[in-house]
This record gives sequence, C-alpha cells and structure tokens, in this order.
Amino acid sequence: MNINQLVRNNILELQPYISFRDQNQFNAPILLDANESPFGEYNRYPDSTQMELKNKLADIKNVKPSQVAIGNGSDELIDLIIKIFCEPKKDSILMMDPSFAMYAFYASINENKVVKLELNEDFEILKEDFLRVAKDSQSKVFFLCSPNNPTGNTIDDIEFYIQNFDGIVVVDEAYIEFSNQQSSIELLKRYPNLIVLQTFSKAWGMAGARVGSAFASEYIINLINTVKAPYNVNSLSQKLALQKLDNLEEFEKQVEYIIKERSWLEKQFQNILCIKKIFPTQSNFFLIECKNAEKVYQNLLYNEILTSKRFPGIKNCIRINIGNRQQNTKLITLLKNIDV
Repeated sequence: MNINQLVRNNILELQPYISFRDQNQFNAPILLDANESPFGEYNRYPDSTQMELKNKLADIKNVKPSQVAIGNGSDELIDLIIKIFCEPKKDSILMMDPSFAMYAFYASINENKVVKLELNEDFEILKEDFLRVAKDSQSKVFFLCSPNNPTGNTIDDIEFYIQNFDGIVVVDEAYIEFSNQQSSIELLKRYPNLIVLQTFSKAWGMAGARVGSAFASEYIINLINTVKAPYNVNSLSQKLALQKLDNLEEFEKQVEYIIKERSWLEKQFQNILCIKKIFPTQSNFFLIECKNAEKVYQNLLYNEILTSKRFPGIKNCIRINIGNRQQNTKLITLLKNIDV
C-alpha cells in the first residue's frame, strides 16, 4: 500500500514548524530567541519534540522513537489523523456504532462524512458487513476502538480489518491496560497503514494532564509531527508522564486493583433487581442494561453519583466506570434500593 497516495496534497507540501533550539545542542545557552521571560520555573517553552518522553515510551513499547508521536491527549491525535488523510467535503471516515463519539466529532469539524458500521447485539463486528461497508464507502480512515467505548468489549481478529481496508486503520487502545488483548503495536512492522493510539488518561491516572501517544511507521509519524502545533504538550505534562513511566510498579498495582474491583462489582451487579444485563467488559467500566435506565440514572444523580447516559442510543443502558472500594460500595448500596 502506498501511504503517500492517501495523504492530502496540501499536507504533503506543508513545511513543519521547527524549533531551532530543540534541533540543536548547546552547553550553556543564553536564550534570547523566543521572547520568553527570564523569570519563573516554567518560563521556557516545552521541548517541542517531546524527545525524552518518546525515547522512554519507545523503549517500553519496543519501537523506535521515530515511530512515536505525542499529543495533547488522544483527541488531538485523532483530529490530526483526520486532517492529514481526509479532504474536507470529499472524504469519509468509518467507525463502529456504538463507539467513541469524538471520531465523528472531529470528522464533522473537518467537514468529512461519517460512515457508521453497526455492531451486532453483542457489540461485535460482522466481517461481511465490514467488507461491504468499507467497499461501498471507500472511507479513508477506519477508527477501531478495542476495548471499545462505551461497550467495554474487545474486537477479535484486528489483523483482518487492517488487511482488508484500503486506507488507514487506527486502533484506539485507550483501555488496553485493563484487557488481556495483545496490543496492535506488535503489528506495525507488517502493516504500513496501521496507527495505534494509547493514552495516559485512563490506566495511568493522568486525565487532567492530557497526554496521548500514537505509534506508527516513521513516515506517518513524520506527517503527524508536521501538522501538530509546535508546543502541543506542555512541560508539566511531559514531566508527569516521565515520572509515571519511572514508577511502573505503582502503575501495575493500580491496574491490578481496578481489575479486582471490576470482578467484585460484576458479582454485586448480579444481585441487583434494577439491572437487567451486564455486558462483558475488558475495560475500567461497565455497560449496564437497566429495567428503567432513566430512573436509575436520575436516582444515582440525585445522590451525586455521576454515570454516563448511553440511552436512547443504546436502549436502557448506562455506563458506569470503576472507582475505589468506598465509591463502589456506595454505588451498590444505592442501586439495591432502587425500586423496579
């Protein structure tokens, strides 16, 4: 596959912004080039290349630093991918339905059509439907979220979709740390049309810092670096991400805790009358079908427990993410007292 033919012509002609100081080595420079203040702990612009963070991530993920892009959350990377490959008012993206709403949001901002691939009742892709819709739509980018949000399940045989899509396949692994699914990063060597997204917002506990990562071929990463804003990830966020990566033991303990709470919650849900169905999950949340979702949602909200409305899009369903034991216990107590 010639990726070059999938890229918008104006992007191919675009010259990236290059920070002179980030592209050169100095011993003790006097920085008078960027109109910064000489005062303050964070008075200097951040490293526009995020090189230290890329190097550390590349070492952990077993890829080259040149195969890593860092974004202001995965949202920025989703936006950039659409801008790189999809011509406004002409091209379309393909996404699962239901899935993460921001794929459609950024496509719509870029004036691209959104083609939705309906999942079956178990929230799985029917391969024959995929082949038909992909062929008919001729979409440029396919966003495949696994584990999927808001359903929680993983998508099997991801390689099939990469092999059978004549465009860019973006595998969004925002919840991969909670799953037993292998990361698609290991497929990068075989498929030049693959981009894998991960984030520090979920398992790493850094939603407020807004740090996302993309893993792809050096060619695609170079395109992302060309289009991104010069200083898109601030110094504090880069520093916090590096600190997290230096403490993998604590990270693993937190993930293990959430997975154990997930098992505990699932058992508790089975004894609650207002819950009709618990969908299988490999994420840090549950999709729950209720006998009366509006009543459950409003009751929890009245008691200041915020959950995510998934109805009417997904009939009678709400999404509930996993908290600590104290939060989860309060949730279960309230759910048990809701009359059906």
